[in-house]
Amino acid sequence: MRAATTPARASGGGPAFVALGGGHGLSASLSALRLMSDRITAVVTVADDGGSSGRLRDELGVLPPGDLRMALTALCDDSDWGRTWRDVLQHRFSSSGDLDQHAVGNLLIVALWELLGDQVEGLDWVGRLLGARGRVLPMCDVPLSIEADVRHPDGSLTSVRGQTSVAGTSDRIEQVRLIPRDPPACADAVAAIDAADWVVLGPGSWYTSVLPHLLVPELREALHRTRARTIVTLNVAPEQDSETVGMRAEDHLEVLHAHAPDLPIHAVLADPAAVEDVGVLADRCKSVGARLLLRQVRRGDGSAQHDPLRLAAALRDVIEETWGDVGRRRP
Repeated sequence: MRAATTPARASGGGPAFVALGGGHGLSASLSALRLMSDRITAVVTVADDGGSSGRLRDELGVLPPGDLRMALTALCDDSDWGRTWRDVLQHRFSSSGDLDQHAVGNLLIVALWELLGDQVEGLDWVGRLLGARGRVLPMCDVPLSIEADVRHPDGSLTSVRGQTSVAGTSDRIEQVRLIPRDPPACADAVAAIDAADWVVLGPGSWYTSVLPHLLVPELREALHRTRARTIVTLNVAPEQDSETVGMRAEDHLEVLHAHAPDLPIHAVLADPAAVEDVGVLADRCKSVGARLLLRQVRRGDGSAQHDPLRLAAALRDVIEETWGDVGRRRP
């Protein structure tokens, strides 16, 4: 196995960020972080079992490439070259045959994995093609499944397996776990967390994109020992997904704490419009040792999406108010 590559510590380029997540939530974080730094590492969940990713995973036994593709396109160079290749990677075929709804980027990533025999190297090649501002890494070296214990209105408890099934449940999720239980983390992802200045967790689908990173032993250990400060970014709508129906902002922190009780959290960023009771959320943040910062980060059109400029400004406020100049704490 190829040895982990520790990210270079260039003198410029801003602080070193590691963003954990998947799907549209991670893309929102990356779109904001790219406005703040050139030293970004996205660590992406690899449990997707639906759509183009699920089909490639089932047919070829590879990591599901879709969330990795989305993260890469979020970091693409802001030029005609970068934007064109971003659009190529995001393009989906529409046909009556086997290619229907396959994303070009998914096929390209899997082709590079087969040619190079190395998942990280393949992603780095796509990053170079896009002129990506940072790296994109898988959370684990093997594809994962998510399993959840779901409490139904009649009081019964059942087990639901598969990211698509868990994400689609509207009953209360009590616990999630990964299969295999102790999956091998991507060594480069562990190295990135060790070398980071800031770790950003969320926003995104809480049970299927955010929590899985905390269930990988090597990633969880790295999050405990790193000198980085951890920022939790809450969703702009607490019930953004079926899996979080009925949950309030403070419930997201409660779930996070239940799955990783010793995780150091230094700051929580929330949009005021998504908080039902600021006092309750503030008390919950205080109980886990985190500072709460309320900032408007939702898009101006009212959609339940983060605005990259507003989110970047809010993250800058978090950094300034939580720690000040990151460089001062480095020996």
